[in-house]
Amino acid sequence: MHSPTPEVLQSNPLLDFSDLPLFDQIRPEHVQSAMDALLDLANQALERVTQPNFAADWTAMSCELDVHTERLGRAWGAVSHLNSVADTPELRAAFNEALPKVTEFWTRLGADERLFAKYKALSPEALNPEQQQALRNALRSFVLGGADLQGPQTTRCAELQERQAELQQKFSENTLDATDAFAYFAQANELTGVPQDVQAAARAAADADGKDGYKLTLKMPCYLPVMQFAKSSDLRRTLYTAHVTRASDQAQGTGATFDNSALIQDILALRQEEAQLLGYANFGQVSVVPKMADSPEQVVKFLRDLAAKAKPYATQDVADLRTFAAEHLGIADPQPWDWSYISEQLKEARYAFSEQEVKQYFTAPRVLAGLFKIIETLFEVRIQRDQAPVWHPAVEFYRIERHGQLVGQFYLDPPARQGKRGGAWMDDVRARWLRPDTQQLQTPVAHLVCNFAEGVNGQPALLTHDDVITLFHEFGHGLHHLLTQVNERDVSGISGVEWDAVELPSQFMENFCWEWTVLQHMTAHVDTGEPLPRALFDKMLAAKNFQTGLQTVRQIEFSLFDMLLHTEHDPALDFMPLLNRVRSEVAVLHPPAWSRTAHTFSHIFAGGYAAGYYSYKWAEVLSADAYAAFEETALPQGQPNVETGRRYRQAILEAGGSRPAMESFKAFRGREPSLDALLRHQGMAA
Repeated sequence: MHSPTPEVLQSNPLLDFSDLPLFDQIRPEHVQSAMDALLDLANQALERVTQPNFAADWTAMSCELDVHTERLGRAWGAVSHLNSVADTPELRAAFNEALPKVTEFWTRLGADERLFAKYKALSPEALNPEQQQALRNALRSFVLGGADLQGPQTTRCAELQERQAELQQKFSENTLDATDAFAYFAQANELTGVPQDVQAAARAAADADGKDGYKLTLKMPCYLPVMQFAKSSDLRRTLYTAHVTRASDQAQGTGATFDNSALIQDILALRQEEAQLLGYANFGQVSVVPKMADSPEQVVKFLRDLAAKAKPYATQDVADLRTFAAEHLGIADPQPWDWSYISEQLKEARYAFSEQEVKQYFTAPRVLAGLFKIIETLFEVRIQRDQAPVWHPAVEFYRIERHGQLVGQFYLDPPARQGKRGGAWMDDVRARWLRPDTQQLQTPVAHLVCNFAEGVNGQPALLTHDDVITLFHEFGHGLHHLLTQVNERDVSGISGVEWDAVELPSQFMENFCWEWTVLQHMTAHVDTGEPLPRALFDKMLAAKNFQTGLQTVRQIEFSLFDMLLHTEHDPALDFMPLLNRVRSEVAVLHPPAWSRTAHTFSHIFAGGYAAGYYSYKWAEVLSADAYAAFEETALPQGQPNVETGRRYRQAILEAGGSRPAMESFKAFRGREPSLDALLRHQGMAA
């Protein structure tokens, strides 16, 4: 088969690359034919560039191969995205039917000895610095992809990678289905303390199902406020039990059909076998090869050192909670489902404000306007609404310009809904690339996805301050992808950035959520339109480091468990004893024996963070130190310094993956990162 005919192009929206994806037209029945056509073209291109008479020339290879693989990646990216945000049984079936073929192609491409030989034959002196970095990354990826293996080993390596992709997708589906399967219909008297907007949404959800009462789910905009505010310990217990046993052997009712236990064991066994096939002792060693960290041992030491600093603060946090619960709430023996509630009550008592009070000032449109203002000021760009086909009426589309020139565009999909996987994330639609086939500059496009509560009774959506932080975080990722000035696709934006540095720009942006000069522009009370009072902000600021000790040891618990799981755990054995051992070492609060939170730990079992969850803490050191530069150069009245913003943009955001992250950091800070700023920001400085 040669290039698709114009008729095929016209009839299948996934084969239209003239501009943005046609999300409003893509249907499950389009997936198979589009993937077959694109895989055929990519395979033909691979055969052509690996012929003995095809010159080992960067541009020639890119014109031939990269053009086709990039199109395959874009089309599959659109299908994968819809599978995450608009899941239906038909789309899921089409996705799963195509997944093995797509995975097989990328696996085979990454281990093709002929292509590896072509890349090794390239002369680095003939390439520009961006291309040289892309070449170094490519050669490393070939080795990790199994291109150095021989015969049966090559075949087995491919089988392992393809099987992992299938199992990780199933893990993700089970997690979504187990979350969606649960509903508890509460009566009004059970909801004492639960915020009115949450009650209104639960009432509307029950109505939509034709049921009485209030429909409570495990989606975060419902689950979290119930755990924080519901006075009924029984109600909290019901939701907590369902939440921490999702997708496990401990789940009750329909949830029991989505058990991830066997999948976890199989995924770990496949990773271990792959690592040993590649010549490594364990998967943790494989994971750190393309990262900033030198070894799993260095990561474990980093985490344990941080735990030693944080644990005394965490221990004090728990002591405070126990005392408060006994003296003021009549809870002598707090249970795991009580801690969020006690914590919220203590916070309100200690700082004289509640998350609910704050939330009334953060209407989604106002928050977005404030976020755009700081981005426009600091990074010298303009953001405005734009037009594009979308997958849901709630999705908005924007463009970023500098001096009238298009820099990039992004989709924003804020609300939680059925069929949309939980959490928040940034994904690329396409990368910035000086296309070798047309010599035209392709501008980057990103997805920014959150799971916030929707507005009720005609009012705009209200965000918690945590929601605001999440939005800023994902925008940090987005800016990293969208503001790049790198023209080589494989190292532009977030591409090629070490995984343990990729959270730097996202966590960096979170700091602005604590700046009065920023917040005062992004608040307006939902009823009165009044901005957030300074006195309330000061209380929020005083509470900023409330329980950071607890939060830090919780992140360390996840990170240490993840790294030890991929270095010293035998996949044939149950991992719960390891998790309990990690908890006894670093945790200060212990869940019940039947809790199975690891069974929905999508980051490491389905999301690319395997033996890499430590990246959040690692990058937090970088981001806190980077933000300290803004604190050091702040203008009068605390306004951020645009000159510092320009240096940060040029050294880190615009450079993307075109050089090692440490070089970019040192270009901005003039030195290596220090832990001091992070400990100071979190109130744990000595």
